[in-house]
Amino acid sequence: MNNQNTIEKMKHMRLGGMAQMHYTNINSNINLDYTIDQYVGMLVDQEWENRENNKIKKLIKTARFRYPATILDVDYTANRQLDKNTFQRLALLDFVRNRENVIITGATGTGKSYLAQALGHQACMMSMKTLYYNTSRLMDHLKIARLEGSYTKSLLVIEKADLLILDDFGLSAFDNQARQALMDIIESKYDHTSIIVSSQIPVASWHELIGEGTVADAILDRIVHSSHRIQLKGESLRKNKLK
Repeated sequence: MNNQNTIEKMKHMRLGGMAQMHYTNINSNINLDYTIDQYVGMLVDQEWENRENNKIKKLIKTARFRYPATILDVDYTANRQLDKNTFQRLALLDFVRNRENVIITGATGTGKSYLAQALGHQACMMSMKTLYYNTSRLMDHLKIARLEGSYTKSLLVIEKADLLILDDFGLSAFDNQARQALMDIIESKYDHTSIIVSSQIPVASWHELIGEGTVADAILDRIVHSSHRIQLKGESLRKNKLK
């Protein structure tokens, strides 16, 4: 048997992980230490792991996080009243499986975006499709999409995500188009998939922020209902780092 031909066939069949391990094992004679069943099982396990890692990398890239954030790097020592047990329970992602939402509020610099993206990164690690957006930029994107005739397609992409992160919610006022776009997003995801909203605006002020009482009622009922709340306190973490 020509091992090089076998390796090339593996690559042609897109079995890159298997091909790489087989090549390494041949050169080091590792394959001689296993039964046929054990060796085939080892190659298959390597290919499976390789594909899973590639899938996770693709999910993280597609999510378009603003910066890398992980559950392991969350700071619980900062004086911002972040309960470790509460956040680590959220990191289990049962809220995504249960199609619930998370709302993270607090003053600027308290780490809202980091926590939201850490949960998003964890979702990617668990093979959940995640999308991260700055809310005002998403609204601008959807306005352009409406003009270009791709609005429905853009909404479908958002709808299919297991987890949607709306960061910096409420920093820009909602006009009629943005309000309708927000309603369309919330309606498409309600009771189907999950949303994380981070905002420096208290939830109590969201109704006035969104405007149009009936629409605001409908949006808030769907966002706030069955949501987990994290309310951060204290001064900006960035400010403390400069001291």
